[in-house]
Amino acid sequence: MAASAADKLYTPTILALAVELANYPNASDLELKGEARSKSCGSTVDVGIGPGPDRKISEIGISVKACAIGQAAAAIFAAAAKGKSLDELKDEQRQLEGWLRSGGATPRIKRIELLEHAREYPARHDAILLPWKAAIAALSNGPSPR
Repeated sequence: MAASAADKLYTPTILALAVELANYPNASDLELKGEARSKSCGSTVDVGIGPGPDRKISEIGISVKACAIGQAAAAIFAAAAKGKSLDELKDEQRQLEGWLRSGGATPRIKRIELLEHAREYPARHDAILLPWKAAIAALSNGPSPR
């Protein structure tokens, strides 16, 4: 019997990644805030960032209302976010968009290959991109460096 789309997408690995989000609670005391919403599926991601003096991410919290693929993408993002700058996040987002939409090279994002099967489902692409969009919004709109 052939595997259904849900079986192919929502593997134990993806579900385990989604659970990792508990390691990154979005605390109200994090200085920079950003949010992103998918127009196609309604998923949302809210990010709180504690920036270091160099405006790189030193702390991160994330709140996700999305399918398990969106949650898994957010967990992958959060685990690798510390130490990243706004420009690095923008570069990762470009890489990710190319990989998802046109079969470009696998992005240099740790564990992103775990979302390989989701590339076949364009309806999930926006949910995957949301954590990057929310963090970029937070770092772009935050207060100026002191």
